[in-house]
Amino acid sequence: MIKIKLFLIVLYLVFSTNTYSQYSGLKDIIVNSFQKKATQYKDEINFSKMTSFFEEDKWDSTLVYSTKQLASKKPELNNYCHYIRGIIFFNKKLYRKSKSELLLINENFDLKPMKNLALGNASLELLEFKNALHYYKEVEKLPDNIKKPILKNVNNGIGTTFIFLKEFDNAEKYFLKNIAVDEAEKNYISLNISYTNLANCYYEEDKNDLAFKYFEKTYYLSQKINDYNAKQLASFNMAVIEEDRGNLKKALTFRKEAEQWNDSLNNQNKVWAVADFEKKFAVAQKQKQIKVLEVENELKNNQRNWSFFSALSLLILLTIGVYLYAQKVKNTKTILLQKNKLDELNTTKDQLFSIVSHDLRSSVNALKNSNSKLLATLESKNYEELNQLIVQNSGIANGTYSLLDNLLHWAMLQTKQLYFSQESVHLFSIIQQIEYNYKPLLLEKNIHFENLVAKSFFIYVDLDSLKIVLRNLLDNAIKFSNENGEISFSTAETQNGYWDLIIKDTGIGMTQNTIDTLVCDSELLAKKNNSEIIGTGLGFQLCKQMIQKNNGKLAIESQINIGTTITISFPKTVQNG
Repeated sequence: MIKIKLFLIVLYLVFSTNTYSQYSGLKDIIVNSFQKKATQYKDEINFSKMTSFFEEDKWDSTLVYSTKQLASKKPELNNYCHYIRGIIFFNKKLYRKSKSELLLINENFDLKPMKNLALGNASLELLEFKNALHYYKEVEKLPDNIKKPILKNVNNGIGTTFIFLKEFDNAEKYFLKNIAVDEAEKNYISLNISYTNLANCYYEEDKNDLAFKYFEKTYYLSQKINDYNAKQLASFNMAVIEEDRGNLKKALTFRKEAEQWNDSLNNQNKVWAVADFEKKFAVAQKQKQIKVLEVENELKNNQRNWSFFSALSLLILLTIGVYLYAQKVKNTKTILLQKNKLDELNTTKDQLFSIVSHDLRSSVNALKNSNSKLLATLESKNYEELNQLIVQNSGIANGTYSLLDNLLHWAMLQTKQLYFSQESVHLFSIIQQIEYNYKPLLLEKNIHFENLVAKSFFIYVDLDSLKIVLRNLLDNAIKFSNENGEISFSTAETQNGYWDLIIKDTGIGMTQNTIDTLVCDSELLAKKNNSEIIGTGLGFQLCKQMIQKNNGKLAIESQINIGTTITISFPKTVQNG
């Protein structure tokens, strides 16, 4: 039951710290401030576009223009760019990147209270509770007229932090403050959040009667508001409470209701996605028409120029004719090369979409079937089979999440939106973290893992991209290893300013043909001989590109049924050079 309680807290922590979904007034404050700054700096086109895209919730475009604005070296606007990037990374759940951007803001920022609130939220998501409390308290110290627009957000943040710190009396005090204000204002959306936070507080404190009272209030209140997230979460919380009280029949009813609300939310998102796609398609068609008209106008101008020069003399006409013919041949060759390259890219894209769609459909279908069995098993109270189904669901979800995570980073790399910041990294510590994250999978296949990396090794890389590379390579090593296998990470010093990281497994191995396919930039599919395991190869392609981005090198050696050795060379830091 402790696990269920913690899941409730974490689930609603995400729900309650999403600044813009529940307190849209904050976004209005930010947009107004940015629009005033854009008016003051009319010549800064990138800043104006960044502001417009942020107002329309087009986060990727906002990131692109914020990067361009930072490159324009206008220090007066840097604080605004870092703040907007911090907010977007937070909404993309890249909390460490969000915090890094926010910490680049200096003390003269006009929206300093909003910055501290965002830092508190990011620290809370990173489970850095003392830091989160510090930033929230900085806002709490401000005069009432300054902190009033964000006070309820701050109270929620402080209250949630105190729950994790097991200071339940303090948490209760801050949630009750919000409830008093919300009840007076009859703000049902905000009140729904406040009730749920207080209920979670009581639930963590084992005051189950009080927790049930406020969860029940939240459930009935959610019926009055048009928010599928709130309705789904309220039904789910009631299901968990009823399970805790032993009312399994009621719990099952609430769980089915939560699933129905979740389906409604998914359907709504699909409608919005289709509408957005249709809008983008219409814009693309208009742009194509404009380009066609531009080409037609250019051709007409060329024709007029041709007539004019032909009248001057036959010699000039012949000279221009020869020149234009040469240019046409050159342009035709260029267009042909570009067309071939575009065809290759489109083929790769279509292949990737086909593979990913198939994998996702298979995973979702497996999850759907497993959930059906889960409901039947729950009614029959076959707890052993129930445990197996939960473990199976977790494996499917983890595999699907890894695929989507790789797809996201691959797309950001292709569109040059991935933010790289190289620094000195202690390699041994990072591999320890990766090992900890994959410990359940290693134990499941009884694989012996050794971290033989020298503790004195420091490399100069982007930390987040390094973690992506190591996670993918370890995941592949586990996936293609038999039970009772061995995996090791070790290092070797070279004489050319690099450290070699050596990843070795005793798995099923690869043929030279498979290795050649993997190292080819245009290939996506990879299959191990004598195995039914088939992958997209996207994770390995992502690794190669991120290693190149970090000025690294990659080499593969493998033998069938003996194992695979992957060697990655990363630049040394100055202190090791």
